Amino acid sequence: MENDYSTIVEKLRLELRRGALPLAVLAQLREEHYGYSLRKQLSSLGLEIDEGTLYPLIRRLASQGLLTSEWRDDDKRRKRFYRLSMLGEQVLETLIVEWRELNSSIDRILKEG
Repeated sequence: MENDYSTIVEKLRLELRRGALPLAVLAQLREEHYGYSLRKQLSSLGLEIDEGTLYPLIRRLASQGLLTSEWRDDDKRRKRFYRLSMLGEQVLETLIVEWRELNSSIDRILKEG
């Protein structure tokens, strides 16, 4: 029974995180980052994200037109820097409102329980 509990909780925890990650990444890309610096910044704020999750997410957000990117040499290495596009800024602002409304609703639901 314990194993079932742990498995269920882990799967649901991952679902919760998965929905929040695009918002966190978009919010951090209000400032320019390359992949590793973005990952470190998110980690320093308490949100661990592995490379296998972060890089596909960045590519998906860029393909949706939410990010701009530019290759540059930095510390003798070529790195791709990302930042929110104008569309990304608009989408982020809308998602922030949605996130806050959702959190508020869930808080009310949890307090009733």
